[in-house]
Amino acid sequence: MLKGRVIIITGSTRGIGKSIALELAKVGAKIVVNGTKNEEVSYIVNEIKGCGGTAIGVPGKVQEMSTGRILVEEAVKAFGRVDVLINNAGNVKDRMAHRLSEEDWDSVIDVHLKGTFSCTKAFIHHQKSEGGGMIINMTSLAGVEGSIGQLNYSAAKAGIIGMTKTLAEELKRMNVKVVAIAPAALTDMTVPHVEKARKRAKEKGEPLDPYWEIGTVNDVACFVKDIIINRVELETGEIFSVNGKMIGKWENPKWIKQDQVQK
Repeated sequence: MLKGRVIIITGSTRGIGKSIALELAKVGAKIVVNGTKNEEVSYIVNEIKGCGGTAIGVPGKVQEMSTGRILVEEAVKAFGRVDVLINNAGNVKDRMAHRLSEEDWDSVIDVHLKGTFSCTKAFIHHQKSEGGGMIINMTSLAGVEGSIGQLNYSAAKAGIIGMTKTLAEELKRMNVKVVAIAPAALTDMTVPHVEKARKRAKEKGEPLDPYWEIGTVNDVACFVKDIIINRVELETGEIFSVNGKMIGKWENPKWIKQDQVQK
């Protein structure tokens, strides 16, 4: 289904990124695996190859501009082209706002926003000569509604939504479609939050809020596969949500004239 497509996936040595890499490789895509640790990148590359897939590894920190450039260069060197960029790399440094350090703020903003920028810029330069293609940015519900204790993460994910909207307009002339996905899935980053929610619910003698009944990384991977396969039918600039089998789209904010606002 995706035979021959070349797909870069940042942060693909664990969690959602790893699941996406394995799923897309199964249907014929050539995968560029990225992570910060050489041994973890090599492990996923070998896992993909062991299942009959095709992959190369490019370790590096996405917040460094050189990493974005090298990811695209190595993909082209190995496979002759790049079709899809999935900006998935992320981190969390959760603190209440008044306890949040400058270092924790900078770390999360750099990985999410500068990381998305560094890889996207390199991808765009390649697509100028190729035409077509797709960028998928990973955002979060925290970037839409906010999240207590995640001021840096919420700001970063909201920024990615803004980047997605802007890139979608800028890249129409190049036939590059840009979408974002807000996934809900059990990963090493989300499990602690789910466990806290379960503990609070148990202490109160209440059932777990349905919000925390979230899907798997494979659900997200299958959705990513579907939107790449159906790229032509997609409207650029869309912000999707996926939680298990429940798929949705976020609408743009609606402006209301002041005298129409209910008091």
